[in-house]
Amino acid sequence: MCGRFTITLTVGLAERFGIMHSSLQLTPRFNIAPSQPVPVVVRPDEGGRELEEMVWGLVPHWAKNPSTVGHAINARAETLEERPTFRDPFLHNRCLVPATGFYEWKKEGKRREPYYIHRKDDEIFAIAGLYDIWRGAGGAEIRSFVIVTTEPNSVVSRYHDRMPAVLRPEDEEKWLFPGRLAPEKAWDILSPYPGDFLEAYRVSTRVNDPSAEGSDLTWRMPDSTTLGV
Repeated sequence: MCGRFTITLTVGLAERFGIMHSSLQLTPRFNIAPSQPVPVVVRPDEGGRELEEMVWGLVPHWAKNPSTVGHAINARAETLEERPTFRDPFLHNRCLVPATGFYEWKKEGKRREPYYIHRKDDEIFAIAGLYDIWRGAGGAEIRSFVIVTTEPNSVVSRYHDRMPAVLRPEDEEKWLFPGRLAPEKAWDILSPYPGDFLEAYRVSTRVNDPSAEGSDLTWRMPDSTTLGV
């Protein structure tokens, strides 16, 4: 499960992902939630990589009415070819979702405490995503995406039985390259990200509010203990 994430580094993001030109005005985001617009990296069949803004929560291109279809925010890596909602995007519309960290919640007594999980070096990374484009009458268009999830590594398993499919740098182009991706190759790409590179720590419950923003959302709680491998 991935229900919140961050993009706290925006300077150099386009260069990091090989974007030649982008008109998007990027600002640091500390509490990205479903239904919000997010910059994602796509690669059309012809041409280089592009940075586009899409809504988090997939609207299938075949939906008759976007308001009556469930807007999936996560897609299980193991069943991408089986689910009608994800089958076509998996074949034709794979994307990279830039991120610097994500949140998970752990039940402690009667409370669910949020934890922030990020790379130990604070570098930006890419999460595997799928996107789709819904087109309606009169030129209406909804460009949306879903985050792919996989089995948790040793760090994330302390909080949840799923984690976003964080890609190793060498696998980003393999995921983004147009065309069919064999299931066995896809699973290798989408295997759990090494826990050695990640750390997790408890943060403020203010992050529970999807309208909350600010760098303090990622601050370590004074009494928390860094968790890593």
